[in-house]
Amino acid sequence: MGLSFKISFWETRHRPGRRKPYQVRWVVGSHEVSESFRTSGLAKSRLSELVTAANKGEPFDEDTGLPVSELRAKLQKITWYQHTHDFIDKRWDDAPAKSRRNFADALATITPALVKSTAGMPDHRVLRRALYSWAYNKLKWAEEPRPEWRAALDWIEKNSLPIGDLEDPAVVRKALDALGKKLDGKSAAAKTALRKRACLSDVLGLAAESKYFTTPVNPLLTVQWTAPRTDEEVDPEAVANPRQVRRLLAAVRNQGNRGRHLEAFFGCLYYAGMRPAEVIRLKRSQCHLPEQGWGKLTLRGGTVRAGRDWTDDGSAHEERSLKWRSEKDSRPIPIPPVFVKMLRAHIAEHGVADDGRLFRTNRDGLVQESGYGEVWAKARAEALTPEEASSPLAARPYDLRHAGISFWLSSGVDPAEVARRAGHSLGVLFRVYAKVLAQSQERANRRIDAALEEWGESA
Repeated sequence: MGLSFKISFWETRHRPGRRKPYQVRWVVGSHEVSESFRTSGLAKSRLSELVTAANKGEPFDEDTGLPVSELRAKLQKITWYQHTHDFIDKRWDDAPAKSRRNFADALATITPALVKSTAGMPDHRVLRRALYSWAYNKLKWAEEPRPEWRAALDWIEKNSLPIGDLEDPAVVRKALDALGKKLDGKSAAAKTALRKRACLSDVLGLAAESKYFTTPVNPLLTVQWTAPRTDEEVDPEAVANPRQVRRLLAAVRNQGNRGRHLEAFFGCLYYAGMRPAEVIRLKRSQCHLPEQGWGKLTLRGGTVRAGRDWTDDGSAHEERSLKWRSEKDSRPIPIPPVFVKMLRAHIAEHGVADDGRLFRTNRDGLVQESGYGEVWAKARAEALTPEEASSPLAARPYDLRHAGISFWLSSGVDPAEVARRAGHSLGVLFRVYAKVLAQSQERANRRIDAALEEWGESA
């Protein structure tokens, strides 16, 4: 959408036999626009309005053909709340359940900040819950919201800012300030703020696409915002070495039947560099486990916990494709003989679920983070020294994945191959494992120095 001062008009035209036979025609730039009316008087009055706006030097929108004052008046009727409700409606069906929940979380944080007045504003916790659990959850729209939620939503619908106001950088900054805070006013985690900002960008992008602004530019691009620092880089102090990993896995195995069942689960994180969601979904048919030599796991997706309120079938979990991959894509990962042996022993002792899953609860259910997290915490307490246990070393099960990938890199495996096995792009690998790679470079430098000395070329 662009604005133009190049406007020309034709005389009103009469077209007999039409329901609205009197037509007003004009050209904005090179775009012809027309409106039809029932009577000649209405058509002439409309033409007079347009000519007056042009004579005042008012620019016209090339797409709609409207004077900018009319366009802005039209935009004032669409509120931020209405637009975000429409955004959920349009994006819902194609969005994964976890993304639906993230949209609701972000918009429930931002929307209360974009209001014309705070007079009579409901309790912020009630308002946020009404937005998160009903207004931004399409699955709930067929139900009547709770009375206190209905009152809160009526208030936000009445007081929400017009969407056109988001062209003002000061208003956009209100949204950015809101998404950077938690309910208690403290700063939100960096990853949370970045995720909510991405949602804000999507919502404003749809508004620009819908021609709700006087320019086609996403208003977020006009505001300078310093992204919070994230802890994306792997901390070398959290990375366990192979000897420590063996101690930890032994401590898992020592926790009775539950521990023996989860030893290979944690082995997947370390030896195959898998994500927990990928391990939860791993099936026997995806495993090539020869009696001798290296094996292979062919990953085809993961199982993500999203919550029953956000999935179409009401289940707590949702099966997803591999991260950043298409639905039918797969990722083969070679696994060393020591891990092949571990998986074969796991299957021999525990069998598989009816659907072929290697890991399951006593009732054949999905392994839960709370369950394997409890086992891991006990293993750390048993396997690590007091000094190690008080450090970040292998603090989370996910740190086993970091340890495995770091071991591949430090062993001299080509980074491109490491990235492929880990399901990363090279850019992400270098960014996340920058400190680990730096250590590898130091070792490489020492080897080069030693080789140069042999040739008498040391400094």
